[in-house]
Amino acid sequence: MSDIKYKRVVMKLSGEALAGDAGQGINPPEIRKVAEEIKEVHDLGVQIAIVVGGGNMWRGESGAQMGMERAQADYIGMLGTVMNALALQDNLESIGVPTRVQTAIEMRQVAEPYIRRKAMRHLEKGRIVIFAAGTGSPYFSTDTTSALRASEINADVILMAKNGVDGVYSADPRKDANAVKYDKLTHMEIINKGLQVMDTTASSLSMDNNIPLVVFNMNERGNIKKVVQGETIGTTVEGK
Repeated sequence: MSDIKYKRVVMKLSGEALAGDAGQGINPPEIRKVAEEIKEVHDLGVQIAIVVGGGNMWRGESGAQMGMERAQADYIGMLGTVMNALALQDNLESIGVPTRVQTAIEMRQVAEPYIRRKAMRHLEKGRIVIFAAGTGSPYFSTDTTSALRASEINADVILMAKNGVDGVYSADPRKDANAVKYDKLTHMEIINKGLQVMDTTASSLSMDNNIPLVVFNMNERGNIKKVVQGETIGTTVEGK
């Protein structure tokens, strides 16, 4: 563990990362690739918690725009994150990584309810913990869940694994050829510049609790390992 910079991490994994090129649903080969990469980091002795999104299944904002009550639409999205979490758990355990899913909405037949001290104990015992169902409340994103859970379990960093984007840019690099990549930012700069890294609530929570954020490309093999070992890749967000 001497060459490890971050010993306890919260990894924010988008639902789209589990869908692959299809963009929707669960793609088994994609989940297996993600699981294998997470295993490499777990084998180093790093304590890993994962917050998984649900955008490959459902987006609450989209449902609300179609006329659905926003709270109801968000609850559907939370259930989508549970499906992703169970699929990821199955893949991790099939390659020998002990994993627990904890949900913010109780569903004891399929997962544990979220209990902070129990989650920390799982991490100490070398188990990966996947946090599903967001915060359990509508109007809060899984970005906010990442910042909240990282604060609660005293994580060293939030790893934001992006799908095909290698850091934070001044604009969307896929749409603007003049977009500039940032190597380092503060949480306040993220908020003031209106950069679409995580929502304002999540940025504020991370800033208030002094939790750094590393944004990097999930699609390049070995990047998670590089980050926890302290290699400079992507964009690091820390400080006020």
